[in-house]
Formats: sequence, C-alpha cells, structure tokens
Amino acid sequence: MFKEIYYGLQEQFSDSALIRLFGYTTFRAALAAFTALFVMFVAGPFFIRLMRRRRLDQSIRNDGPQTHLAKTGTPTMGGILINFAIIISILLWQDFREPMTWVIILCVAGFGLIGFLDDYLKINRKTSEGLQAKFKLIGQFSISITIVLLLYFLNDDKQTLFYFPFFKDALFDLGIFYIPIAVVFLVFTSNAVNLTDGLDGLATGLVIFVGVAFAALTYLSGHIHMANYLQIPFLPFSSELTVTSLALVGACIGFLWFNTHPAQIFMGDTGSLAMGGLIGTLSLMIKKEVLLFIIGGVFMMEAFSVIIQVVSFKLTKKRVFRMAPLHHHFELKGWSETKVVVRFWILGGLFVLLSLLTLKIQ
Repeated sequence: MFKEIYYGLQEQFSDSALIRLFGYTTFRAALAAFTALFVMFVAGPFFIRLMRRRRLDQSIRNDGPQTHLAKTGTPTMGGILINFAIIISILLWQDFREPMTWVIILCVAGFGLIGFLDDYLKINRKTSEGLQAKFKLIGQFSISITIVLLLYFLNDDKQTLFYFPFFKDALFDLGIFYIPIAVVFLVFTSNAVNLTDGLDGLATGLVIFVGVAFAALTYLSGHIHMANYLQIPFLPFSSELTVTSLALVGACIGFLWFNTHPAQIFMGDTGSLAMGGLIGTLSLMIKKEVLLFIIGGVFMMEAFSVIIQVVSFKLTKKRVFRMAPLHHHFELKGWSETKVVVRFWILGGLFVLLSLLTLKIQ
C-alpha cells in the first residue's frame, strides 16, 4: 500500500528524501518487521485473555510425554494472530502491483484456514484429533496446486528449472513435471513445520532463523549485481519478498514473547501449517527448493523422523525412535523441554549458516 502511495507522492515531491526512502525495499522490509512485531505486542495480551475466557484451549495427547499434561488448559490458535500480523504488514509495505504479493497472501490465508479448521474441531471435540488426515491432505493439496499453477503461469522460464546447491547453473528443466513435484514439496514443507510444533517456542524460534535466511536470499536474488556476483538466478520480483520474510520474522519474534516456556499460548495448526506453507512458497519463488532442506534442516529432521518411524514399524514392527517426531525422542531420553528447544535452535542457526555458505561454494 505505502509503495503505491510513494509513487503518487513521488510525482508531487520528487526531491523529498523522506519520500524517496519509502522506495527502498530494505526500508519497507524493516518497517514490515516492526509492524508485525507491534501488532503481536499490542494484540497478544488481549487475544490470550479472549481465548482463555472462551476456554479455547489445547487438548493434550495422552500418549505423549507425561510432562506435557501440565500444559492442559493453555489457549491455542495463536496462529490467527501470527497470520494476521504477517498479512497486515504485507498489505501495508509490499508492492500491490507484484503478483507474487497476492500469491503470498493466498498461501498464508489458505494454509491458515486449513489449520484453523483442524484446531477448531480439536477444541470443539475436546480431543487432540481434528480434521481427518485425508481431508487435511485434500485441503493442503488444493492450496498447493493453486499456488504452484500461479507460479508456473505467472513467472518466466526459470520457474521450472532445477537448481542444486554448489552448482551455479540449473542442472535441468523439469518442464511440466515441475507442477506435481512442486505440489508435493509444498505439502511436505507445510507438514514439516507442523510436526516440529510440539514444544514451547521450538517451531517459532526455528522459523525466525529461516525467515532471516530468506530475507537475505530474496534480497540477493532481486539485486542484479549481487545475483550475478554470487552466480544465482536473478529474479527481479524477489526483492519484494524481503518484505514478506521480515514480516514473518517480526511476527514470530512477537509471538515467541508469549510462546516461550512455559507458553501462554500455542500457535496450533493455524500457525504452523501457514508458516510451513509460506516457507515452502518462498523457496519455490526464488528457486531454493533444494537449499531449503539445509536452511530448514531441523524441520526436515523432524519430518523424516516420523517417516522413518512409520516405515520401520510397518515393515519390522520395531521403532527406531522412542517417539516421533524427533523432539519427543529426546524428551523421553530425559532431556528437559528447554534443553531440547535450545539445542534444536542452535542446530537451526548452524543449518542457516551452512546454507548461506553454499552461495560462495559453487
């Protein structure tokens, strides 16, 4: 919105340094982060009181770690607030004329709606079971197909190219096969963050690391000289996504204030599915799909731990981990919740550093 206002004011006050300042992506991205943070700090306490008053609390799984039973009664669906803060920041500070802005909004709202339905059913039924898995997947695939088709038809020929870390040029063109591969990838990333959201502050803190990484990557990809120097794809629209990335970071920092142990509120599937979908969509937009497996290394560890556990049990009737996702395995080994979260955060930070190092090793 403000960029549109900027272009109108620029015609009238072209010599004003203040007006020119709003033309810089980095300035608007910083404002987006502060806007999201402000929304969280102002609306957070009111939202938590409202959820408590209406008894919209999380049902704790009986088959999980027994220490989690103490969390019974903690309000959930904090993702509503996260998604609201992100969308408001994007609407205020990102360029309306860029189609990718609307794809991002669709992503956050779409995945957020699926998560909301899941959370609502859990609360209404007073159980940890929400949407049936098949309906949840149908919803995720529907949103993912819509997003991928929009990217396929709106973007240039680079959209279907397959890039791999350490290689400066695309390895090959996926062509029409890009669509099903990208759809499965997007569903996987949304579920990976969702599976990680099991301890106070765990997923929120990791998303902050990933958001910072994407803020850097989107800015570099949208800057022709930087992109050419680093030998990464130059994508003119990418710099606008820096606004999205820092809006995500600001919203998560604000939410972590209330979500850190002991959590005053949980994000629920409303937040985790939306943030997972957003991270996946950003990586598709800037051609960092494979790199996301490094950037979001902890998310991938959590997701694959579930896959390994399920496959192992079905084939051998034996479990590889004491419990999946992975964070529960370490809890059952005797690690405190705080120790698991902090150590996973450290791993998340190291994965982000490793991913940024790949930009020069190619």
